Amino acid sequence: MAIQSVRANVNGTWHTLTFNSDTGKWTATITAPGATSFHQPGGYYNVQIEAKNAAGTTTTEDASTLDGLKLYVKETVAPVITIVSPTDGAYVSNSRQPVVLNATDEQGGSGVNLSSLVIKMDGTPVTGGITSTAITNGYSITYTPETALEDGQHTFEATIKDNDGNISTAKSTTYTIDTVPPILNVTSPTDHLITAAASLTVSGTTNDATSSPVTVTIELNGTDQGAVTVSSSGVFSKTVTLQEGDNIILITATDAANKVTSVARTVTLDSSTPEITSVSMTPNPVDAGMTMLVEVVVV
Repeated sequence: MAIQSVRANVNGTWHTLTFNSDTGKWTATITAPGATSFHQPGGYYNVQIEAKNAAGTTTTEDASTLDGLKLYVKETVAPVITIVSPTDGAYVSNSRQPVVLNATDEQGGSGVNLSSLVIKMDGTPVTGGITSTAITNGYSITYTPETALEDGQHTFEATIKDNDGNISTAKSTTYTIDTVPPILNVTSPTDHLITAAASLTVSGTTNDATSSPVTVTIELNGTDQGAVTVSSSGVFSKTVTLQEGDNIILITATDAANKVTSVARTVTLDSSTPEITSVSMTPNPVDAGMTMLVEVVVV
């Protein structure tokens, strides 16, 4: 019996096939569905083929009877990794600093394949210390080093695939670990200095081997004294005005990882002028070569 028509149903749309007398086949060029088949039942689109003969008898086949009608469609858009923290160039004081990233696939894509995650720390792949939480279109992933890293610069890198095998662009962040507070040497004033001058210069040197330059703040009796210039060699100085009596000066050095070192100095301002109120010498007159008692009252 002569075949009158053949058509194919792909993702709900029927397409008419044309008979090719040279090959004896019914053919059509059909655009594949625009979405991955990963989320379809069985992971494929169930294509239907309907053939009708001249007598009007129809035969229909689909993937349940012919494996060749299982249409697998893969997306071509790779997932995206975004590093949340620490940012590139950051300084941190935690030797086991967690790195947080988001791995997402486009809406309607095959989805992020969490098992394909590859993390490298300073170029070496790691597998432990990784946790994840589902978010929209992907995962929030946290990597925490299982052992403490040395102070200094470290580079984290990650890639991941979607369920159709597309791999993300590698994303990395380089940050510096600094667990050691800065060095702070206050050369002036000395502790418990007593002075008659209200103007006082606070000076010294500071340094941090890992995260220079260091910032310096100076507080006088709890009040910040404003910006303090620190030279490239770590030298700093600041002139402050003392109040009468005891003064507490707090000098604080802070490195880029927010590690701090503080030094306190107590300085007393005594601007009073001594007054001699009485003097006595006994005996007076005194015999030559003999001793006498001198008594003075000063306020």
